[in-house]
Amino acid sequence: MTLEEVMDQLQALGNETVRKLNVRNGLGENQFGVKSGDIRVLAKNIKTNPELAAQLWQTGNGDAMMLASLLMRPKDFTTEDLEKLVRSAGASLPSELLTSKTMNMHAASFYPPADWLNTNVVKLHPDKESVREKWVNSSDVMLRRAGWSLTTERVIKNPDGLDVSGLLDRIEKEMGDAHPLAKWTMNYCLAEIGIRFPELRERAVVIGEKIGAFRDYPVSKGCTSPFAPIWISAMVSRQS
Repeated sequence: MTLEEVMDQLQALGNETVRKLNVRNGLGENQFGVKSGDIRVLAKNIKTNPELAAQLWQTGNGDAMMLASLLMRPKDFTTEDLEKLVRSAGASLPSELLTSKTMNMHAASFYPPADWLNTNVVKLHPDKESVREKWVNSSDVMLRRAGWSLTTERVIKNPDGLDVSGLLDRIEKEMGDAHPLAKWTMNYCLAEIGIRFPELRERAVVIGEKIGAFRDYPVSKGCTSPFAPIWISAMVSRQS
């Protein structure tokens, strides 16, 4: 399939209600509002196609970028290429949001092009640990978001050798002033530390209370607040 053919299919699959909701949540106008399930079905039909994926990514269209992440082959990227790719993940966001600390909370917490790239490419890359250590210190907000997402994965799946107490030091010092896009993944890391390390749980809760990130985040009935103290308490209660 050509780029033009795929873009025509994405446009045909676009849902105006979804598109308007995305725009209201701060995701920008450059997207058709395609449902995630429809994007996955389209990707399954196309199959892995790095060349087409590169073309789709470069459009800056949010739906095309999400599809692109499913067509990429992670091992094909050098770490330098991977970094450029992650930096460009904010292409479908209005440029002013990348430098604003008053970004819409919904756009900050769930930004699909970046999150799909992290899930489908970055977290499957063979050198993800080396880039993780670099990106958590980056001044680029997209790299920092991805770096803290990788760090959370380490906390959950492979914490051996990780200075978890040191991570809490950094979160306490840096999260309050972080850009919302990075603050979201830092907050996720804070919560998972509190959930998975009983000896650090009280400190994680105190840090969450002190920073207050996402304290007033609106949640639907039956869903758990992303405010770390509430999140930690809810998940620990389920475990017991």
